Amino acid sequence: MFAMKINDLEITQTKLDVNYKLYLFLKELNGGNGLTEAMLSFFLELISSFKDADYENARRLFIDKINNWPKLSDSKKENILSLFYEIDEENDFVLLKFALKILAVKPLLLEEAKLAQTSKLVNTDGLHLLSLEFDRISKSKPYYTRVNGALVSLVFFEKIESGKDGFLLGVNADFTKSLIEEAKTICSMGVEPNQIFMIMFMECINQSIVSDAGGSYEDRIEDVLVSMGIPRESIKKIHDKDDNATEFDFFFELNGKTIGIGAKRTLRERYKQFIKTAQMSQIDIMIEVTLGLDLTQNKVEAIANHGVYLFVADEIYNSLEYLHKFDKVYPVSKFTMDVFKSLK
Repeated sequence: MFAMKINDLEITQTKLDVNYKLYLFLKELNGGNGLTEAMLSFFLELISSFKDADYENARRLFIDKINNWPKLSDSKKENILSLFYEIDEENDFVLLKFALKILAVKPLLLEEAKLAQTSKLVNTDGLHLLSLEFDRISKSKPYYTRVNGALVSLVFFEKIESGKDGFLLGVNADFTKSLIEEAKTICSMGVEPNQIFMIMFMECINQSIVSDAGGSYEDRIEDVLVSMGIPRESIKKIHDKDDNATEFDFFFELNGKTIGIGAKRTLRERYKQFIKTAQMSQIDIMIEVTLGLDLTQNKVEAIANHGVYLFVADEIYNSLEYLHKFDKVYPVSKFTMDVFKSLK
């Protein structure tokens, strides 16, 4: 390794402090103990009636309004009040106004960021839920959303910096003009609004990804089983009675036979446990479902020769000729009721 050093990377305390304060306002006002949508709208209207130099009067009024806000939890009240007490000078008031306006626009930017994820969803039409391509697209959706979010934020602040209004459709022109003017003011103070907003915005995007996330690989397998006609309530996740070390992700009965399925995107070393269980378990049919990315001929031989059925993504099955030699190996397109009924 080379000894590395970066010169001229010092950030002044003044610049750090002013950027910190903008992030503090954005983060806390947007958090779980921050402003509700109704409160945000109210304070946006209220703040426009004060000039920057009136920050002390504005702070007093804000504090009074929060103290008398109906049905406000103690934790939320305490958090918002502490933020308003952070307004110690005119510059703080400018930062607060800018933060409130950016938070009002944030839902629109978030929806724009999520459009990338929506477009990827469309691309899954007609794909088998257990195919390699469906898995690839599912994995890429949150990445696209994060990247699109970063680019959306960049373009948005570039438009603010250009000083041309009219880029916020359906928004009062005075709102956009004030946003542009306040952005100029805070930039002159040393604030980097896009970079600071991006910290909070990425946190929002990550929360949205979690709440909007589609099913995992195991969830998709269960959906396929249900679509085959196996009642969801009859599918259980259990440990094998004869080999407690082995857990079946899906266990059910079909035509008087017990079926245990292990499901993992990649097999790794788990297949060895299934082979061990196959030699001691009383279960009728054991199945492993995997994408097949880490398959080798030795693994497949070991699995098939011990009576375990293997289902892999069609793309892998079609690309590995040796898989076709094993009567216990199937592509996931054959993961059907008819094939299940034929298994012995």
